[in-house]
Amino acid sequence: MDTIFAQASAPGRAGVAVIRISGPQAFAIAQKISGKRLEGRTSVLRNLQDSAGEVIDQALVLSFPGPNSFTGEDVIEFQLHGSIAVVRAMLSTLSEFPDTRIAEAGEFTRRALENEKLDLAQVEGLADLIEAETEAQRKQAVRVLSGHLGARVEDWRKDLIRAAALLEATIDFADEEVPIDVTPEVNDLLTKVGAELKAEIRGTHVAERVRSGFEVAIIGPPNAGKSTLLNALAGRDAAITSEVAGTTRDVIEVRMDLGGLPVTLLDTAGLRDSEDQIEAIGIERAIERSRLADLRVFLASPGESLMVSPEAEDIVLVPKADLVSNSENGVSGKTGQGVSDLIARIQTTLSKRSSGIGLATHERHRVALEQAVSCLGEVDAILTRGPDFYDLAAEELRFAIRALESLVGRIDVENLLDEIFTSFCVGK
Repeated sequence: MDTIFAQASAPGRAGVAVIRISGPQAFAIAQKISGKRLEGRTSVLRNLQDSAGEVIDQALVLSFPGPNSFTGEDVIEFQLHGSIAVVRAMLSTLSEFPDTRIAEAGEFTRRALENEKLDLAQVEGLADLIEAETEAQRKQAVRVLSGHLGARVEDWRKDLIRAAALLEATIDFADEEVPIDVTPEVNDLLTKVGAELKAEIRGTHVAERVRSGFEVAIIGPPNAGKSTLLNALAGRDAAITSEVAGTTRDVIEVRMDLGGLPVTLLDTAGLRDSEDQIEAIGIERAIERSRLADLRVFLASPGESLMVSPEAEDIVLVPKADLVSNSENGVSGKTGQGVSDLIARIQTTLSKRSSGIGLATHERHRVALEQAVSCLGEVDAILTRGPDFYDLAAEELRFAIRALESLVGRIDVENLLDEIFTSFCVGK
């Protein structure tokens, strides 16, 4: 197997740059470059030299013998001064060693998966952690990276294996009198696992939203102050404002961090009947995005009819509160009146929804869980037909187990790996 290397820190000038090596030649290469033998699990300050014996830099060298390392292989990390020239010289020196090459995107993490240091769900959690922009995203990614989902999957898997074993025992002793009826225990196991799987599925929508961001649509008639309000919420001129009705023709998106939650605010075209073809397209898009949004903020005067109806948790406010005598439940993006209260209401509503968050954070996870639940439904139906059909029930249980195993990467995931690891940087 090749020994791989790459810069693990961000490219460009920095106080410190990190270069990582992983593979069978890692310690030998580090010894050659630093001039001295390295002990395992140590950090030492060494002068690093190129093939001509010229000093490249003075660096901190950390050594991690396998299998107790991130990749499960021998790993060396060089912490150098963050000079572009230093990093370039170091990478050039490493490339001169035989059977050594620069790592592909995500290859360090892929080796960790192959060496069973991480399961596939943890790999996805690590990718999410690298991409995390808000506190909620960070916490969610850390939970998955810590192996919580894999542990839950293993518990479900053990219960289903136990149920399948009980049914198999009944099949094996079909010609003999089985002293114990296994059906009650099998039913209890299926009920328990099925209920937990369904609860996890319900939480996947919220988990996916925390990962990708909640969408909050600002909707209302033309000239209701939607773009002005968006600019006030964003703290910058993200949308063009004008007294001319129909100025906003397309959906304008602004990403924000509200109390640790990722939120994308949507400024939509004013809702009205229009003969302008371009404006009509914008209105159609506004209606579609508002229906798909997680929360809607309606700017509408009392009694004003809109083309979209508010739902239970939607927020309805009186627009341009600075221009009306009764500004109760009003908001004004121009003066800032009611903006803080609106932010608090949005944050409170989305935080309540986030309380039901699950460990499964990707659509792939949800699909695997739904497949397992579907198989368990088939098992329930088959069991009612009696012991003569227990072999079919046991087979459906095996399908359910395989669905759960695919969630953590035990089987049938080879076609997913390339897509997953391309989201990683080269040094990860």
